[in-house]
Amino acid sequence: MRVPYWNRLLASPAGQVMGLLRRGPMTVDELAGGLGLTGNAVRAQLAILERDGLVGQGESRRGVSKPARTYLLTAEAELMFSRAYAPVLTELLHVLDERLDAAEFDGLMHDVGRRLMADRPRPTGDLRQRAEAASALLNELGGVAQVEEHAGGYLIRGYGCPLSAATQRHPEACNAVESLLAEFAGIAVAKCCDVEARLRCCFEVGRRAVKSGADG
Repeated sequence: MRVPYWNRLLASPAGQVMGLLRRGPMTVDELAGGLGLTGNAVRAQLAILERDGLVGQGESRRGVSKPARTYLLTAEAELMFSRAYAPVLTELLHVLDERLDAAEFDGLMHDVGRRLMADRPRPTGDLRQRAEAASALLNELGGVAQVEEHAGGYLIRGYGCPLSAATQRHPEACNAVESLLAEFAGIAVAKCCDVEARLRCCFEVGRRAVKSGADG
């Protein structure tokens, strides 16, 4: 169910611009005509949406006097409208976990981690520095985490879960993040997530580097 904030966003001028752009690239005049706004009002909304990475500039079209620039939604904006990703990916993980044994499932998640990190610079440094980098990555994915010292190693302790839509029903989805962080930082990572009360990420970081394609 969409929260009231989402409904308010869609009802706002910026949300209405995004709604029209879901049909395809449009010029300022086309958007203004479709929304009953002035061209300047549309340009103001487009400037905000471009700043936030939700709208980009497309190709130009022939106009009456000069070419007119078109605008289109970015991939990030399209994700905001989709209700399919979370349930589909959640069920995909659940089916994979049912059909594969533990070793195959873990190997698959490591492959996913390697591919996701293929074009991203890997962190270097000691264990603490790599743990901090892994925590920062988790936060980029929507987590709220910090690094704590623990039993000769470290914990990446979160105050929420970026995969809560999946882990709420299927805790095995944590394996994906566990493997992702291990592949990214090149360190041993073991999940210790809280799935009983409020969903909270927790990953124990050891001193033995993982045997994978990651550095170190």
